[in-house]
Amino acid sequence: MDSPTVLITGCGTGIGHATARAFEEAGWEVYATDPDPEALTDLEEAGCTTAKLDVTSAEDAEAVVEAMLDEHGRIDCLYNNTGYGQLGPVEEVPTDELREQLDVNFLGQHRLVRAVLPHMREQGEGTIVNMASIYGRTVFPGQGAYASSKWAVEALTDTLRVEVDDYGIDVVTIEPGPVETEFGERALETKEDLETTDAYDWFYRMYDEKRYDRRFIDRGIGYVQPERVAEVVVEAAESEDPQRRYVVGPWKALVYLGYVVPDSVRDRVYGLLKRFL
Repeated sequence: MDSPTVLITGCGTGIGHATARAFEEAGWEVYATDPDPEALTDLEEAGCTTAKLDVTSAEDAEAVVEAMLDEHGRIDCLYNNTGYGQLGPVEEVPTDELREQLDVNFLGQHRLVRAVLPHMREQGEGTIVNMASIYGRTVFPGQGAYASSKWAVEALTDTLRVEVDDYGIDVVTIEPGPVETEFGERALETKEDLETTDAYDWFYRMYDEKRYDRRFIDRGIGYVQPERVAEVVVEAAESEDPQRRYVVGPWKALVYLGYVVPDSVRDRVYGLLKRFL
């Protein structure tokens, strides 16, 4: 039997990079993609097929899918990994920046899903793994744009799973807590895009690198390394009956607690956090 195939987005760094390696080591034929192909050199040397793929381009998505089909005749797994975090109080995030956040984190996944689904339906099986976050089911001050994109991913994924069940296709959500990658560095850079109002001093204290480093982004309590997320993604892809969602890291109890604790209590806790930082 030929090796199964997987298409992964956002493999230049972090979780995508680690996951491409994990799939390759597990014996999969890996198509590792990124907007910057030069960032994929070591993955190509490791045995992955690499390609340029900007998830904001439907043409890129369709071209990579066609290349996989020409070479292997099938796509067994799509891992929608690409994403970044836009920081800022909701009022200070320009609408164009919010639109870009949604275009990459949410609409990018939709483009890839649309590109692979006709072929998965034809072959009668496949797995789609969408990257969400614990912020797809909760929120945190200063990360409203990012959380909005991940809540959208959760809704799309849950709906899609029901819609394609008749075709033997599994649809899975990955919900990591903090993961130490370059995500935090890029997120901090997005502060430069904000339209400041002088109304949210707490935000600039909370996300001050000198004061708190990246404690409230990707180095929070219980943060994990990208290799841990990669293990879970491969587990989901290889399972005959995968879970609907996988929480990665020691955050599952807090996510479930969010369903029990009233919103008013959560808001009060965040209010205290803002006041005493």
